[in-house]
Amino acid sequence: MNINKTFLKAGTTLLVMVLLQACGGGSEQTTATGTAAPQQTYEWKLVTTWPKNFPALGRAPEVFADKVEAMSGGRMKIRVYGDGELVPALEVFDTVSAGTAEIGHGAAYYWKGKVPEAQFFTVLPFGMNGYEMQSWIQFGGGMALWEELYEPFNLIPMSSGSTGVQMGGWFNKEINSKEDFRGLKMRIPGLAQDILSRLGGVPVNMPGSELFTALQTGVLDATEWVGPYNDLAFGLYEIADYYYYPGWHEPGAIIEFLFNKDEFEALPADLQEILRTAADSAAQEMTYEFLARNAMSLTELAENHGVTPRQFPEDLLKELHDIAQEEIDNLANLSPMGARIHASYREFEASMAEYQDVSEEAYTRARKL
Repeated sequence: MNINKTFLKAGTTLLVMVLLQACGGGSEQTTATGTAAPQQTYEWKLVTTWPKNFPALGRAPEVFADKVEAMSGGRMKIRVYGDGELVPALEVFDTVSAGTAEIGHGAAYYWKGKVPEAQFFTVLPFGMNGYEMQSWIQFGGGMALWEELYEPFNLIPMSSGSTGVQMGGWFNKEINSKEDFRGLKMRIPGLAQDILSRLGGVPVNMPGSELFTALQTGVLDATEWVGPYNDLAFGLYEIADYYYYPGWHEPGAIIEFLFNKDEFEALPADLQEILRTAADSAAQEMTYEFLARNAMSLTELAENHGVTPRQFPEDLLKELHDIAQEEIDNLANLSPMGARIHASYREFEASMAEYQDVSEEAYTRARKL
């Protein structure tokens, strides 16, 4: 007998057994008595702020849930609930915080009444675009600040991608100056609400599922939503005559996943990693979908529905820009946490502006020659 080979074979077998056990070893694990025991399975709930299966926004959590189930070999199944199916859209934050549902999907600026500083992690008017925001969150220190901000609420945030630069909105009258916003009842979220208020407008926070009826019945005079892809799906062109750009208020909104911290950290390490990986994958898919479908939908709005987008006057945009900077400073001054987030955001934004001037923006200018 070759003792060295025997020990080598035994050691190799032991190593394989340890690796299999660490990786889950399929759908069963071996108990101390040598009998096979099924692995624990998890059935979680995911609540969203969007209508069920709504293009891109509503599909992203479904894509995420499908990926989690596939990657986990069925050990984790996630049921997705659209706006109002389990809880109203604007109650998602509290629902996940309390653990009534384990996961949420929405946008951080919806929670401005509870966590004003959260608005930094969706979008700032005239701020960074979606790609810059993603870069700040992942590589510029944004994620650590986001996690710290949500920790008191027993929540872990993750990006779910970006909508890209949005449109300026649908209006029932022409917008030529800041005076045209006076008395205007407009659905608009986040920091843009404060800007509209300063112009004498009446901001309304309302989920997307209510927009058509509200605009149709006169509850709203105007609304923004996302861009051509989602605006076409809601049929907003049927009830508003004027479609404006650019989306000064949302140059690239980041959508978020929310995880109940206690539930997430109680999971096995491999399932935690699966959730993170699935979130990243769904985020990338949604971002690319918006870019492609917005372009296609804008063409459809023009060719099939006679929609001609109008650009906001430059002098109006300049006034909106100046007010926005004041409101962003006000947001930063709300708390020491707000000041820290603001400093990180502005530092990264400045570095992006310098680089973009010789890269993306320079190329865009050159492409038009």
